[in-house]
Amino acid sequence: MAALLAVSGCGDSGPTATEAGKTLKAHITELMKKSHALDVRVTDPGGRDIPCGEGKAKQTFGATAKDAAPQSEPDGLNILLLGALSSVAPYRIVEDRGNAPIRLESDEYKTMIILESPANGQYAVRGETQCLPSS
Repeated sequence: MAALLAVSGCGDSGPTATEAGKTLKAHITELMKKSHALDVRVTDPGGRDIPCGEGKAKQTFGATAKDAAPQSEPDGLNILLLGALSSVAPYRIVEDRGNAPIRLESDEYKTMIILESPANGQYAVRGETQCLPSS
């Protein structure tokens, strides 16, 4: 029985770049839904491996949208996105200097998201996976 458990645990080395890329896309798409964003536009469709050495690759995804209140300031929109993200998946803040993009990472999903609303009433979110085994 112990040998069976040991063998079954050996194959789980984490997600491939493709798997993590699909998760990233799902997280950002769900984040836009939870934020009630309007006119969502995909700015980076992702879905392709970007080589990063040693047989590994990363994937990206990005989207922009509008807020129902066009006067909402970028920092406030980033904070709103941050709150909504907490109901999507567990991410931790790795950089938040105030009035600037907020960078978050998920060790569980091997993904990183940047909340970078550029102007009043405009959401912008982009992300990438860690360098992971190519699919």
